[in-house]
Amino acid sequence: MIAQLVQLFRYRLLIQTLVSRELKARYRGSVLGFLWSFVNPLLMLLTYALVFTYVMRTGKGSATPYWLFLFVGILPWTWFNAAVVEASGVLMSSGGLIKKVLFPAEVLPVVTVMANMVHFSLGLPILLFFLILQGKLTLTALLLPLPIIVQFIFTLGLALFVSALTVHFRDVQDILNHVVHLWFWASPVIYVYGEQNVQLRIALRFNPLTHIMLSYQQILFWGKFDHWRGLALTAILGLIGVAIGAFVFDRLRDTLAEEV
Repeated sequence: MIAQLVQLFRYRLLIQTLVSRELKARYRGSVLGFLWSFVNPLLMLLTYALVFTYVMRTGKGSATPYWLFLFVGILPWTWFNAAVVEASGVLMSSGGLIKKVLFPAEVLPVVTVMANMVHFSLGLPILLFFLILQGKLTLTALLLPLPIIVQFIFTLGLALFVSALTVHFRDVQDILNHVVHLWFWASPVIYVYGEQNVQLRIALRFNPLTHIMLSYQQILFWGKFDHWRGLALTAILGLIGVAIGAFVFDRLRDTLAEEV
């Protein structure tokens, strides 16, 4: 795994170029261009504020305002969801590059994860601005890089695994869409973890994304952070996932060009 990570570091300029190309391609022909990276999360947050303030009033519970609590979870979830789903098809959609003898195919899922992380990062200023307006932002926000790093590692491992596997088993892409949808409901994104019953909280602890989402919520919305152990265990699990994903990718590498 260390050798493969060193190899990825050697390809850092290629990864940077491909990430830039991917971001430009998303908004090619658009009048606003990269401004959509700010406009989209802003419109999403304002929609939540309108719906949950005036249409579906949610005055009960500790997560007040609920629309802001919801956005704290939705923003990182969108990064995870888009990165994993896109990674499952990135090798097949880039068959022309993979068939080139010297092209390192493993950079493609890395590019997918990083491009979606950039979109996540561009949405953060919108979230932080509204957290300040609501008096929610505290010095605990300085710990924000911790869950971001852990989420990147965890997502990268999964992206490497599913990208290589989908080339050989096309059903993986369809199955993954349903799995990620169920994963959303099994993660404390739209509900408060601490307000669930004991049995459900115990079950949710086995979900790595629970610890990532809780870390975001504590750091940004609740203004405290005591979930060190859960986040550390998820980081370890993420590193194991990267090792497994890199191993599977390496084992299937020689047949990728034949299958895409």
